[in-house]
Amino acid sequence: MINFSVLIGSEPHSAVLENESIHIHTMIQWPKHSHSLPKILYPLLLLLKPVIQFIMLLWFLCIKVPPPDAFIVQNPPSVPTLVAVKWASSLRQSAFIVDWHNFGYTLLGLSVGRSSLFVSIYHWLEKRYGQMANGSLCVTRAMQHELAQNWGINATVLYDQPPEFFRPTLLEEKHKLFCRLNRYLCHPLGVQDCVSTGIGGYDQTETLVTTQVGTSIFLKPNRPALVVSSTSWTPDEDFGILLEAAVMYDRRVAALLDENDSTDEGVLWKEISGGKQYLYPRLLFIITGKGPEKEKYEEKIKRLNLKRVAFRTMWLSAEDYPLLLGSADLGVCLHTSSSGLDLPMKVVDMFGCGLPVCAVSFSCIDELVKVEKNGLLFSSSSELADELLMLFKGFPDECDSLKSLKNGALEMGSSARWATEWEEHAKPLILEVISRNLK
Repeated sequence: MINFSVLIGSEPHSAVLENESIHIHTMIQWPKHSHSLPKILYPLLLLLKPVIQFIMLLWFLCIKVPPPDAFIVQNPPSVPTLVAVKWASSLRQSAFIVDWHNFGYTLLGLSVGRSSLFVSIYHWLEKRYGQMANGSLCVTRAMQHELAQNWGINATVLYDQPPEFFRPTLLEEKHKLFCRLNRYLCHPLGVQDCVSTGIGGYDQTETLVTTQVGTSIFLKPNRPALVVSSTSWTPDEDFGILLEAAVMYDRRVAALLDENDSTDEGVLWKEISGGKQYLYPRLLFIITGKGPEKEKYEEKIKRLNLKRVAFRTMWLSAEDYPLLLGSADLGVCLHTSSSGLDLPMKVVDMFGCGLPVCAVSFSCIDELVKVEKNGLLFSSSSELADELLMLFKGFPDECDSLKSLKNGALEMGSSARWATEWEEHAKPLILEVISRNLK
């Protein structure tokens, strides 16, 4: 039996909710409007929030949840989580296992500065209570090395893997998905764009990317290339890189096709919606996620004035998000890691759906993204624009580089799944830790 004590921001996938072996204990969320309070109160909130969460966690872990063989806690958040779980494990004589996904003090440093006293205290608590664990898991070999060398913690590497419902989307599923998404796609962030023109006439037999004739469904040859990025709209993901790359793609395509600034975009859009194909396709960026900087970037998108690029921002259900990834042509990841030692779960999910990825380059990303096999790396907006031009030239039928990366992503997604990784790496450690704790 598995008991989760969680703060839920959105509804979990039905596969989790319907599993009789999983019980979810939902805790009250910390009020989001606290960010709008005067800055002078911020230090007080930094102290008050962990105290309240600590009391709440102890109540759940010591009273509401049945006594477990082991408490497994994902880190971060570190404070007060690691402290509360360690106390609860001692009181209930359970094993204490930490699953290291990043370092909490580095995330705190993004908002208050690395030199802050709060960061130093947070770092000490995270390290101290992390060392008290009976066993540890981590998500990269680089993190395993850091934990061993500088924290005195021996951790087993457990790479994140996608659940079974992250897979390539069938054509019928893709058609139904875009029928549902039509109401989002027909409303541009600006006045009008290359995707919204002509979209109003779509019905249940025609979408932006598919058309149904009788019982048969086909992909449109002049469909836009679909690029997906998932973001939490936080400072550790520089979304400006993607916007600049989109502008560069738009300008460079116009130059390659000998178009000038006086080219009537309305005429261009009408020709495209009428079926005309160009060497370089329209790009539709669908950005999923919630976060504090979303509105700021939406305002920037409205002012871009692009001819061949469109943006949509949306929040999808846990069931529709894998379908979108499996329907896309390319994924973009802007995650840079506050510690430089963790890997973006969003890329893992993309590979599970057979979706190749262009990702920001940082120290350990090569443990996940294999250049020219399942994706590409970039360090600037110009590099990303170059990659978009190279991958989408001749889309959808004559883009061999994109097809090669997709095959690599499909191969990786099908060869590595969560159940296999768990059985080979996590399960032996957990059973060993429980066995030691019972002696």
